[in-house]
Amino acid sequence: MAHSKSAIKRARQNEKRRLRNKSIKTGLKTAIKKVLANVELNNYADAKEALKVAISKISKAAAKGVLHKRNASRNISRLTKKVNTLQSTTAN
Repeated sequence: MAHSKSAIKRARQNEKRRLRNKSIKTGLKTAIKKVLANVELNNYADAKEALKVAISKISKAAAKGVLHKRNASRNISRLTKKVNTLQSTTAN
């Protein structure tokens, strides 16, 4: 356990940030799962809406430092690619 005043404060701050990051990451995972579920069901319209929400959450997480910006970019790219392939298969 921390002994100095600054170390005690740092421990408090770390705990607050850990809980905040956990909440953001949980919401992020849920949004990504919704996109992937709609892609599995070949539901383009719902997948597109879910993608919009997921991209927003991923971008916010990257802006807050919860995710690295390249990690966020990679996730957005992969999800978008999956939704777009769904569009091309439904169009044919």
